[in-house]
Amino acid sequence: MYGVVTRNEPELDWPEFDIAFYETKDVTGRASEPVREGVNMISCFGDNAAVEADPDLAAVSEAGDLATRERPYFDWDYVCPTHEDYRAGLLEMVENSVEANEDLRLDDVGFPRGEYCHCERCDKKFAASDFDDRDEWRAHVITEFVAAVRERVPGRLYLTLYPDPYPGHLYERAGLDVEALSEYVDEFVVPLYDTHYGTTYWLETIAKGFQTRLADLDVDCSLELYAVNVDVDDLIHATEVADAYAKDVLFGYDASNAAAALRRMRADAEEGRTFGPDDL
Repeated sequence: MYGVVTRNEPELDWPEFDIAFYETKDVTGRASEPVREGVNMISCFGDNAAVEADPDLAAVSEAGDLATRERPYFDWDYVCPTHEDYRAGLLEMVENSVEANEDLRLDDVGFPRGEYCHCERCDKKFAASDFDDRDEWRAHVITEFVAAVRERVPGRLYLTLYPDPYPGHLYERAGLDVEALSEYVDEFVVPLYDTHYGTTYWLETIAKGFQTRLADLDVDCSLELYAVNVDVDDLIHATEVADAYAKDVLFGYDASNAAAALRRMRADAEEGRTFGPDDL
């Protein structure tokens, strides 16, 4: 199947797409009413507005650096995943979303990087836990959150993964225990974004890596491509590569360009079709 990821409600029922995802909450903190026509997406711990309003929400490194977009490697501000009130707000948003559509997608789940979080609350929670290893404790925090979401989602639960299939990297970076999460998640979505897709060997390498990584788990995996201002021919080539490894191929944030690519692909597939007497 082919799907679209959008912030524009009118694009949710375009006939070119088999499935549509709607950003109910994005990393800026902007929130919209959940929709019935698409799968609602919630950016969980990426939230510029929340951290700007209350810097104490931000995850903190051991050196005292806040996980904000002023730091290297960060494109948005990141809330500490152990903040109880913020997590409660996310769960309430989940409940509101599944009232509109029983499926749900989670984005930006996990700790921001391996050196986070060492806020006072996290230090106390880790010290009071049964874990001796902080990475194990971080993974438990995230898995516990996803399990709480799962209890509230009657339909299909999607979760976005950072595009690094190398064993141990997601665990060390974000506290994502893929094996443990697969018990609660129906489908992982991996964004493989490029503004050009002039070459696709890297796309195939990462896609194959996730195919191998998830092969023994009872969970699906789809790939998401960036569609904004990408040449249609290049987007088609990237789609053909992704399609060989993914359950579904999704297109991010330019429904018109994605639809044009799909129409071209379908038209090309019809070329050379042979008609017999039964087709007359």
